[in-house]
Amino acid sequence: MNKIIEADFLPPAVEEAKEKPRILIIDNNRDFTYSAKVALERTGRYSVWEENEPARAHQTAQRVKPDLVLLDIAMPETDGGEVAARIESDPTLHRTPIVFLTALVTKAEARSGLQIQGHRFLAKPVSIPELVAGIERNLPAHAASS
Repeated sequence: MNKIIEADFLPPAVEEAKEKPRILIIDNNRDFTYSAKVALERTGRYSVWEENEPARAHQTAQRVKPDLVLLDIAMPETDGGEVAARIESDPTLHRTPIVFLTALVTKAEARSGLQIQGHRFLAKPVSIPELVAGIERNLPAHAASS
């Protein structure tokens, strides 16, 4: 009569987490980063970290070594452009793709292929399917196949 109950609420094994592309979301809006993290992880395709303090974003990126960074442009004190410049100047992170998130442009402008500081961007508010599509378009091929 002893039954084994498998729990789905435990975190993935370390090996499993390493296989998935690492996504770092940098945005001062904690509600956004948390909901995006949960939704992206529910797809089963990504391991996601969040950073809500722009001043700590570069250190978090060094620790996480993300395969892709989702970065809000308009943040207090340190804006997304400054964070992107720090990441790009780091020899260990300079090849990490950065996708800006911004409410400063329209969805049509985002779809047009325009870039901000040489980076693609997604217009906020962004749906989860749009976020996943943006990640997949910009994720390096080596991360998607590992």
